[in-house]
Amino acid sequence: MARVKNGAVTKARHKKVLKEAKGYFGSKHRLYKTAKEQLMHSGQYAFRDRKQKKRDFRKLWITRINAACRQNDISYSRFIEGLTKAGVEVNRKMLSEIAINDPKMFSEFVKVAKDGKAGKITKMTEVIGREVTINGKTTAKKETVKETKKETVKEDKKETKNEKVDYSKMTVAELKEVASKKKIDVTGLKKAEIIAALEK
Repeated sequence: MARVKNGAVTKARHKKVLKEAKGYFGSKHRLYKTAKEQLMHSGQYAFRDRKQKKRDFRKLWITRINAACRQNDISYSRFIEGLTKAGVEVNRKMLSEIAINDPKMFSEFVKVAKDGKAGKITKMTEVIGREVTINGKTTAKKETVKETKKETVKEDKKETKNEKVDYSKMTVAELKEVASKKKIDVTGLKKAEIIAALEK
């Protein structure tokens, strides 16, 4: 039986670890044992801090928004409460960027927040860029008027009731789906028979 030497594999493993530990302080990038130990710790820190990073950035964004809010005579908590009541869905990262790069736009957000807190703007109101639409009436420079979501849903339902569906243009698979929704059994039927069953 030939003697098996493991030196090449061991050397390769050591080189791999030392390469990953490149730049570490002192013996942590020179000696295999300390480098291996430090790499294990580094992996644990990286895993932990990938989650911690998200919290740290959120804190930073909140600090920036709070500073901008104080310049507009409102606290951070009142500002966020007003935006929530107004139905404005802008995340904190975007708000902090707006606060830094476009203070005028941020002051408009503050106005919307104050109106939302006062009850002048509700979640049914649509806020589009610099334009605010309240229940169909525009309160900005643009003249476009948008209806509330509830009204549009009602109109869509009326249209579907009034219009007749042309089943002849649909495929057999689509017809079977419609039949299953209407709870009509169409197993083993041809296309013409399925259409006849749906039109009854």
